[in-house]
Amino acid sequence: KDANFPVLKTIDTFDFKAQPSINEQLVRELMRGEYIDKKENVLLIGNPGTGKTHLACALAFSACAHGRKVRFHTVTGLVTELMECREERRLQRLQKQLQRLHLLVLDELGYVPFSKAGAELLFEVISRAYEHHSLMVTSNLPFEQWTEVFGSERLTGALLDRLTHRCHILEANGES
Repeated sequence: KDANFPVLKTIDTFDFKAQPSINEQLVRELMRGEYIDKKENVLLIGNPGTGKTHLACALAFSACAHGRKVRFHTVTGLVTELMECREERRLQRLQKQLQRLHLLVLDELGYVPFSKAGAELLFEVISRAYEHHSLMVTSNLPFEQWTEVFGSERLTGALLDRLTHRCHILEANGES
C-alpha cells in the first residue's frame, strides 16, 4: 500500500514475445533484487505502450515481496509534490522519507517538461539517491532528448552520469 503502485503487475503477465527487444534474461535476473543490495539503478527506455511501466511495477512489486521499502511516483507527480512541499516548508521531511527507501521508481520521465525549479528539485532527489539507494526510471525519450526536459545540458549531463553509473538499461523498441 505504501509503495503507491498505480496497478499491480507481475512478470507472469508480461508478454516478452510481443516485445523481443527487452532482455528477458536480464529482467528475470533483476527480479531477484540483487541490484538493490548493490545500490544499482534500472532504466527502462523505449516507445510508448511497450510495457515499461508494467515491468517497473513488476520489478518493484518483487522488491516489496523481498522486504524492500519501495515507492512508485510518476515524475510529474513527484515534481509537483516536491514543489508543494517546498512552498509549505515540508521539503526536508519528504526528502528524508525518500532517502529511507531501498528503491524509488520514477515513471514517465519526459512526458511533461517542468520548470527550472522543478528540474533542480528532481535532480536533488536523484543526486541524494546516488550510491545510497536504487532508482528505477521509465522514459519514452532517448538520452539525447533529456535536455529538453531538464532545460540545461549541464544539469542533464550530471543527472545522466549519476543514473547510468552502475545501471541496468532495458530498451523497449517494439510497437505498442
